[in-house]
Amino acid sequence: MFKGMAGRKVTLVCCLSLLLSFSLLSACSEDNSTPSDTSGEKPSISILAPLHFPQTPSKDLIAEIERLTGTQLNITWVPEGVYTDKMNTALTNGALGKVTFVKFTDYNPVKNMIRSDAFWEIGPYLEEFPNLRQLDASILKQTTVDGGIYGLYTERPASRQGIIIRKDWLEHLHLSHPGTLDELYEVMKQFTYNDPDGNGKADTLGLVDRNDLVYGVFKTLSSYFGTPNNWKIENNRFIPEFATSEYMDTMNFMRKLYNEGIINQDFALTSKEVQRDKFIRGTAGIFIGSMTDVQRLSIEAKAINPKAELTLINRIKGPDGYKVWSIPKYNGLYLFSKKAIATEQELKQVLGFFDRTMDKDVANLMVYGFEGRHYQLDGEGKVILPEETSQLRVFEVNPLYSLMIADIGNNNIMEVAQKEQLTALADQLSQDNEQFLVDDPTVRLTSATYDEKNAELSAIIVDATYNYILGKIDADGFASEVEKWQTSGGSMIIQEYMEAEAQARASEIN
Repeated sequence: MFKGMAGRKVTLVCCLSLLLSFSLLSACSEDNSTPSDTSGEKPSISILAPLHFPQTPSKDLIAEIERLTGTQLNITWVPEGVYTDKMNTALTNGALGKVTFVKFTDYNPVKNMIRSDAFWEIGPYLEEFPNLRQLDASILKQTTVDGGIYGLYTERPASRQGIIIRKDWLEHLHLSHPGTLDELYEVMKQFTYNDPDGNGKADTLGLVDRNDLVYGVFKTLSSYFGTPNNWKIENNRFIPEFATSEYMDTMNFMRKLYNEGIINQDFALTSKEVQRDKFIRGTAGIFIGSMTDVQRLSIEAKAINPKAELTLINRIKGPDGYKVWSIPKYNGLYLFSKKAIATEQELKQVLGFFDRTMDKDVANLMVYGFEGRHYQLDGEGKVILPEETSQLRVFEVNPLYSLMIADIGNNNIMEVAQKEQLTALADQLSQDNEQFLVDDPTVRLTSATYDEKNAELSAIIVDATYNYILGKIDADGFASEVEKWQTSGGSMIIQEYMEAEAQARASEIN
């Protein structure tokens, strides 16, 4: 339900401009059809993109990408924690670069700008590029607006959500890995009150969270309780997740953690950066979120305390068994501004750059870095990712991941023969999540009211959820806020989704 608002963020001013230009591509380009600039000057392009890591990528890697693609790059990244605010500011001010990344959770509010002709429809051009023409049609279909394709998707597993936990704390307290909600609560409680780090001080928490109801703790925890993913369909009627008993169960659980001091008391105001810092410094023993963060968190935790050990858990059994919420296999889109890209030829040059990044030489550089420095090759040409170069990859290579499109389905990316242990475990458990995914039934549907008003409507529920957990309102107060949501446009959203679902089913029959 919170696709348009991942929580309340603190706006941080951080500009991003990326100058790209095209001339003839290097001879190492593989099946490259990128148009060149006949004037001999490189056209420029600016890109707004998120930074998921503390550092920007290696300048040497950027320089090599420039050399391989015939481009000139000057990248300033926007920290992921404030990216939505920065993007919204650019949208409001009309100060978009040529290319703008829009997170999946922010996409619906942006659709109205797409309908107002602010972005290029790129679907008709994809067939002109050898890599872009092979993009997954089913994913592209999920991204369409009124049948048109406007963005290049960044591909992600359906769910990487799970629990990152201090293994050394479990062992110190002789605790088993939690496998149920009750066991998870007990571990959190023991981590808070039973001195898991053995320093004789009452200075630890069971769980650390941040001001994000989607990618923080709440949504993953709520899926363990059996909460639907944004919506559920019952008796042909759409019911928002926050109107379900499972959502209330999750709020009650979080309220209990808050009242018992098991969670950081300022979680509703805590940024992602502060949340991570509390975890790596040993203030808290459990971090719920993307399991693929584990390698980086482990490196940083060990830098502070060499004895710190992390592990992962993806299966927490709730009332309905194992459940975890999912995304539709893309976590965002790169959109192309009509104001900043004046001509069709210039658009093709920009699309040509993204097509080129999917070629073998550039794609593997962006995924793995430099051979010999960041990775090695075995006798069969497969990639080895040594533990001893893991930190280099985290700091120098991994931030480039945000710029990669359709990487999971890109056959040009070399196979990995050996990964770091925690990275391999994260991949394994993300794959295991596929067995019990909870999908959002509205992904293929459109509601004009949702697209127009969801940001303000979500704010009602976000505030109400936090206020309930913090004890500022009771169940009746929360119900009143749900009623406010309905009368402010929520009922219209429900009606429009019902109509859209009926139309979708009718078209399938025909």
